[in-house]
Amino acid sequence: MGQRLLDEIKKGTKNATMKRRIITHFIYNSDATITDLSKDMDLSIPTITKLIDEMCEDGYVDDNGKLETNGGRHPNLYGLNPNAGYFLGVEAARKYLSFCVVNFKGEIVDYKTGIPFKRENTVECLDNMCDEILSYINSLPYDKDKYLNVCVALHGRVNPVTGCSYGTFNFAQTPISEMITDRIGINACVDNDSRTTAYGEYMLHSVRCPRNVIFINLSWGLGMGVIIDGKLYNGMSGFAGEFGHNFGYDNQQICHCGKKGCIETEVSCSALYRKFIERLKNGESSIVLKEKSIDEIELDDIFNAVEREDVLAIELVEEIGQKLGRHIGGLINIFNPEQVIIGGDLSRVGDYLLHPVISAIRKHTLNMMYRDSDIVLSELKEKANAVGAALLSRSNLFVL
Repeated sequence: MGQRLLDEIKKGTKNATMKRRIITHFIYNSDATITDLSKDMDLSIPTITKLIDEMCEDGYVDDNGKLETNGGRHPNLYGLNPNAGYFLGVEAARKYLSFCVVNFKGEIVDYKTGIPFKRENTVECLDNMCDEILSYINSLPYDKDKYLNVCVALHGRVNPVTGCSYGTFNFAQTPISEMITDRIGINACVDNDSRTTAYGEYMLHSVRCPRNVIFINLSWGLGMGVIIDGKLYNGMSGFAGEFGHNFGYDNQQICHCGKKGCIETEVSCSALYRKFIERLKNGESSIVLKEKSIDEIELDDIFNAVEREDVLAIELVEEIGQKLGRHIGGLINIFNPEQVIIGGDLSRVGDYLLHPVISAIRKHTLNMMYRDSDIVLSELKEKANAVGAALLSRSNLFVL
């Protein structure tokens, strides 16, 4: 069913554009009546009725019955048909893959994580990822032709319009989105992992998310997703959000981008890991050393040490929180957002990170600005990236 709608959209007809606007309304506002759609789209009720009838007949929209009202005529309530098509989101993390499938209505129907994967800038790595994508799709009870789009969330600079990545998978002239499409036989797009995560948090917030949001992705690196007036902000070339590569410290620490002193060198999971290992090698103690040698320690061991109230691990997390809060304070002064969401791997330690962040924000933000911004941790946590990629794959096709 969904493929017929895609064919209409590719032709660029006026009829298809109006149907996209209807789908956009449903995506951001859930179910609606003919009158609601008429007001939102500034089209006549007969025109909307004709379009809705066509979309119901083609299987894209469901008639959900009468809307209960206090009196008068009960209008019919319409919404997206969840079975009209499916969308896949892929998180390509450093050491694993995560997958999420949402239906046409944007509901999560499957999620899987922990698929072993080593992210490398090679054709072999791309082939491996595409093989895993196909294996996952084949394991689910949906026909392959029901998948309308796949969005792969990649680390670093990604241009979602051209489909090019300038970090992971930048080894060819052909856009990586085209290479993925060719390998899996399904239309594919790519985007930056901080933006996909921000979009997931925005769309699946437990209550309606504010329309101006900054999402901080505190993982191995430090990224940012920005939502302005309810829309994901990409920037001129799709590179908006490289928060971690602003200059922050005269520490002579070389960042993976090649420059010295980036904020990321002091505020990230890689900074936490580096400093934790350095402190142990300098003779400090940690409960982790009772179970592993220094060379065997991984990032998860440090997170677990925080949960077990390890003094060294907590001290380093709080130090990162203080530094992050200072930089977020600057962002609040510039953007004046309604909400700042802190996510990524390091957000797993919860209040050990959040409390020093808030404390530092109070010190480094204008009072009136600070009071406007709600500082919270991610709700979707480790699922946010793949979920956001799945939802963004739907948005990229239909949202105007």
